Amino acid sequence: MKALIIDTETTGLKEPEVIELAYAEITVEDLLVVSTSIVCTTTRYRSTKKIEYGAMAVHHILPESLEQCAASSTCKLPGEFEYLIGHNVDFDWALLGKPKGKRIDTLALCRYLWPECDSHSQSAMLYFLNGATEITKEILKGAHSAGTDVYICYRVLSYIVAKVNMTAPVTEEAFEALWVLSEKARIPSIMYFGKYKGIPIKDVPKDYCMWYSRQVDTDAYLLKAFQLAGKIK
Repeated sequence: MKALIIDTETTGLKEPEVIELAYAEITVEDLLVVSTSIVCTTTRYRSTKKIEYGAMAVHHILPESLEQCAASSTCKLPGEFEYLIGHNVDFDWALLGKPKGKRIDTLALCRYLWPECDSHSQSAMLYFLNGATEITKEILKGAHSAGTDVYICYRVLSYIVAKVNMTAPVTEEAFEALWVLSEKARIPSIMYFGKYKGIPIKDVPKDYCMWYSRQVDTDAYLLKAFQLAGKIK
């Protein structure tokens, strides 16, 4: 069994290319006894397109620092894995060629377990869960570098494990339980975008749901929510 926490930094939002990939293999024991560090591998890549200034302002990766790096097209995860973990993991998964494996989305889990939080971004969740302290601030100093974001995700994941009362002794089946919960959490109860953002799924007009279901680029989990609400077949 292999579980990886991953994060990427990219050229931007328009047809993004990966310019930094970080990943760390974790065990169930890593979640129960939270470490001040985990072994994280970080690699940078040379893109074929210009880095958008908006993206550069977030991750501060300069084009000149990538000149001697391998091409972005060579970016991939090491070997096979059973579980892939990340905050909005589908974004990174798609950029990496949609490799096989079960995805555990910490963003969906945070929205599901702590709906009262005003923001579910990874950094906001660490302040919420770890406390608005100098220690948390120090951890977040390197946020939006892929390696630091992997560690932040690891810390957030450890709080998720504590919230769902996963205690020792545990087995590798714990990752399967997290995946099952993640799949449940990814089916939204409230619209998260568009003209009906913030509206309960049950109150979204049926004609809108049917229109959305006919679009090319749809969210399978939102479609499932519409089906469960009787909005579409």
